[in-house]
Amino acid sequence: MSTLATSFLPSKLMNPEKKSSLFVYRTRKIRGHSKNSQSILPVARLFGPSIFEASKLKVLFLGVDEEKHPGKFPRTYTLTHSDITCKLTLAVSQTINNSQLEGWYYRLQRDEVVAEWKKVKGKMSLHVHCHISGGHFLLDFVARLRYYIFCKELPVVLKAFVHGDGNLLKNYPELQEALVWVYFHSNIPEFNKVDCWGQLKEASSMDDASSCNLDLPQPCQGSCTCCFPSMSLISWSSSSSHLIRHKLEQQNLKK
Repeated sequence: MSTLATSFLPSKLMNPEKKSSLFVYRTRKIRGHSKNSQSILPVARLFGPSIFEASKLKVLFLGVDEEKHPGKFPRTYTLTHSDITCKLTLAVSQTINNSQLEGWYYRLQRDEVVAEWKKVKGKMSLHVHCHISGGHFLLDFVARLRYYIFCKELPVVLKAFVHGDGNLLKNYPELQEALVWVYFHSNIPEFNKVDCWGQLKEASSMDDASSCNLDLPQPCQGSCTCCFPSMSLISWSSSSSHLIRHKLEQQNLKK
């Protein structure tokens, strides 16, 4: 998979037959020109086809039981894409599958999506994390484009979660009505935010999903049995506290 930064280099445009996970080049005949005249249209893309293809999803269950409800047992998703196989890999486990993110490519590209199930005051919700920028200047350079692509491809990501963990949702269909909260992590304030994308069954079926204005659920301050887990299962989401504060500030300004 080509890096997000090098996708802007002229060499990419000189070799349109080479596809990357960020840009897929399509050709279209130019009206009013000869039959051989064609234009090259770059289409921003991160996870391959914009339509989810179950045959291209590989699912790994690592130490989790499909029969156990995530309101009582930890459950996370780690989703990555391979340019070599053109397939998605989804790991269902109790924490982030760090072995899936090893190597220079993943440290440079940071195009993984990780998520965790959380129960807050008795209500289940799915919390999805995307890394927009920060870590090295190349990601800062394309932060706006990365944010756009993550938003556009998120329905494909959610469909991968729903299909890959299908038995869980079949056993507990109420999870389809759980709210989806998306955390965009960035060192640029404009893209460092958290949004609610509605219920899982709706967010995963949208062609172009959009955020909705709802209050971010806050866990109980003390020890309780209506919230689980007590701490985030996603180790690299340390900036979530900043995102939550930003969301609460926005809500207070509107009141």
